Amino acid sequence: MSEVDLILTGRRKDLGGFSVSRVLPGAKRRRVGPIVCLDEMGPAVVEPGKGVDVRSHPHIGLATLTYLFEGEMDHADSLGVHQTATPGAVNLMAAGRGIVHSERTGPRARAAGHALHGIQAWIALPGEAEEMEPEFHHHDPDEMPGFERGGAHLRLIMGSAYEHSSPVKTFSPMVYLHAEAPAGAAIDLPKGHGELAAYVVSGQIETGGEPVSAGHMAVFGAGEAPVVRARADSRIMILGGANIGERHIDWNFVSSSKARIEQARTDWRASIAGGFKDTPFALPPGEHEWIALPGDPEPGSPPAQTEDCPTS
Repeated sequence: MSEVDLILTGRRKDLGGFSVSRVLPGAKRRRVGPIVCLDEMGPAVVEPGKGVDVRSHPHIGLATLTYLFEGEMDHADSLGVHQTATPGAVNLMAAGRGIVHSERTGPRARAAGHALHGIQAWIALPGEAEEMEPEFHHHDPDEMPGFERGGAHLRLIMGSAYEHSSPVKTFSPMVYLHAEAPAGAAIDLPKGHGELAAYVVSGQIETGGEPVSAGHMAVFGAGEAPVVRARADSRIMILGGANIGERHIDWNFVSSSKARIEQARTDWRASIAGGFKDTPFALPPGEHEWIALPGDPEPGSPPAQTEDCPTS
């Protein structure tokens, strides 16, 4: 029987009619493989005329992966990319040396109202890629391999598993799967990934003799080959990969170096002071709103709906 190392509970935060549950990082576990932050957005019903508005903010040293079950969200970044995330598609942004982006409900969804539910993962870049040129990649739902295993339907979002490989770019060895498991399904989790976890979005599972309910993540001991059994119809995210070493997180910045994070903070302040013209960071085309560093004066906007992770 495989052992569960620990079970993490998501901490839910209300952002004003829309909530986010943060699973990683936690007090007892900072990361699983290269994944240093995992947020479940919603589920929520956004009324007509309202929407999500995460104003422009910077990142370094990580890749963000947005994956929706319901609804849509518009991404815009300082590379000039504007891309709508839709259910089952992948929006992957690699910040590298630095990028600025916003996330908003688009005009069509804002006018009509819509349901919104999804997962956003922050993936720490390995040392050789921390200062890479920023990139953005979009993949439609039919590009990810889908297959049956243990009575469940799996979609391979990122990495390799069960002799399948996703076309989504990876920066270090990892796996990220979406499983729809009817009651009674039993999934043997993929081997050879170092660190593994299973996050229950809905339903309930049992693994290593322990029940795990919705909103909780089972983290497995290194080298374990766990089996996840669905006690009820369940939606599960399976994730993990090679341990890439210690990472510091401050606001939206991730780095192996605290000095590099301090430089990013200085660069963001300088960019604000310089009106984002010929400065280290630039705003996405058409964007005029931005989020200040925590504790700094905001630019006269409503409180930010921000995705920052705790300092570490």
